[in-house]
Amino acid sequence: MEKFYTCKYDRAFKEVFMKEENKDILEKVLETILKVKIDKIRFLNLERNVDNIKVKRKHLDLYLETDIGKIQVEVNTENPKYLNSRNMAYICDIYSHHILVGEEYNEKTLIIQINMSYDIKNEEYIRKYLVQDDKGNKYVKNLIIYEINMEKYKSFWYNKNQEEIEKNKYLLMLDLGLKELRKLSIKDKVVSKYMSEIERVNEEPEFREYMSAEEDNRKIENSIRSEGYEDGVKYGINLGKTEGRNEGKIEGIATRNKEIAQEMKKKNYSIEEISQLTGIDLKEIEKL
Repeated sequence: MEKFYTCKYDRAFKEVFMKEENKDILEKVLETILKVKIDKIRFLNLERNVDNIKVKRKHLDLYLETDIGKIQVEVNTENPKYLNSRNMAYICDIYSHHILVGEEYNEKTLIIQINMSYDIKNEEYIRKYLVQDDKGNKYVKNLIIYEINMEKYKSFWYNKNQEEIEKNKYLLMLDLGLKELRKLSIKDKVVSKYMSEIERVNEEPEFREYMSAEEDNRKIENSIRSEGYEDGVKYGINLGKTEGRNEGKIEGIATRNKEIAQEMKKKNYSIEEISQLTGIDLKEIEKL
């Protein structure tokens, strides 16, 4: 059976939502997360300019200008250790470029990052991060980061929680297969339109070719990383065995020297002579 790619994958997400005619679907997704009405959306450049040739160019998943502020969306299929640092760098770059343009510094425009994340361990369905101190005093008022636990939301579907499914259907649809989408789309035109779009994307040969190549590269990277890890473990085990043997020898010699020192004390050798012959500290010999 041919694999069906949902918007869990950033490429599929872009193929659906980077279209003028699909702004109505995008509005519903954003409104579910932000709990505000969005009336205007304009797509902004996804490639961020850099000021230093040594800095890696940034390619965003989605960058929007809306009537409520600027919104950057990242789809995070995996959760590597560097993920939060990378996403923080993205939103700080956007914030910096926005604030430094114009004749005055102000916090009138909201700068928002939405991370639609999988494979995270948070218990919350959604986390909202603000720049503030431990007493709740905001350092800046217009920078907000949302982290959406997409797998946690999907539990509503598996548990058949109809009330939560209805409230969150525009988030849930992003990682549902066609069979599930058909059930969800029966009474909702937006879900129905989304279903048609994601089905269209999956039928495009260029998209499937791209995804196959991307997955192949990911498997190669994972294999190399796994082989490196296994080699590292083997090296560590062998090194541990060697060091263990060496430590055992050292401990054995130390124990034998103490036994010799004790015998020499019984035969009334001076502690200086015992120390010279065994290498044991004078104070240690006195304790024996």
